[in-house]
Amino acid sequence: MNNPGTVLNNWHALHALSIAMLKLAHSGQWDELIEKEMEYVQLVEGIAQNPISACPPAQIEQARFILEKVLQNETELKGLLKTRMDDLRNLITQTGKQQSVTSTYGKLSGNILYPENLTRDPQL
Repeated sequence: MNNPGTVLNNWHALHALSIAMLKLAHSGQWDELIEKEMEYVQLVEGIAQNPISACPPAQIEQARFILEKVLQNETELKGLLKTRMDDLRNLITQTGKQQSVTSTYGKLSGNILYPENLTRDPQL
């Protein structure tokens, strides 16, 4: 049988880790967040292998409360990650456009354009 104190400590550690991950996301420390995410997954796997269902009802209720908090943190974290992904997508799009403009103007370098070479609107 699992030690009820150890099992509940793992739930508390999961909650603390989810808070740390939120703080990293809010401060834009994305590399550190990924490292914490690996710890998080390992802790979740450990909790899954040691179910709290064998513990006394009071500890099960504590774990349920902690789980609700962890799920709230996950929801907030997913929102922050979506915003980050949108920002990165915009940067990639902007970089692609910038490269296209640079390439186009690079092809024109060394060419001198004179007004008579430009197509004129016949209505002018």
